[in-house]
Amino acid sequence: MNTSSTLSITWLQPDIEEERWEFFNHPTKQEWYRAHGATWEKIISRFGSGTLVSYPRSESIGEIPVALSYHLYSDFQDYVARAKRGYRKNYSRMEDALQDAGSLSLKAPIVLCSRGEGLLFSGYRRLCLGWNYGMTPYVWLVPLE
Repeated sequence: MNTSSTLSITWLQPDIEEERWEFFNHPTKQEWYRAHGATWEKIISRFGSGTLVSYPRSESIGEIPVALSYHLYSDFQDYVARAKRGYRKNYSRMEDALQDAGSLSLKAPIVLCSRGEGLLFSGYRRLCLGWNYGMTPYVWLVPLE
């Protein structure tokens, strides 16, 4: 899927194994996993059933509220622009590459969905990159049921 403004991003299916840390180590997400019975095995088994869906800047994808998506520009300023150097630097590298090349191919952020509720599992900086450049990014939406 492509999104564009004067610049463009091609969104690709992500690799769940590259995002393993998000499940086992991200402290803020553990409560959502427990509340929705999300195990690593379930995520792996359902991952192939995911689809690329557009995610306009919002707290939800259609009727699905997405926890931890931090969709406001002020959220971006708090979580990326003022973040520790390494986290912020990776965003800046993507931004510079997009501006220099005019287009990028990026793995889509991952959103898990269970019982009508979503969780931004990974890819916040990639999501922000699209939003901040006036694009509608695509995410890999994974139904866990």
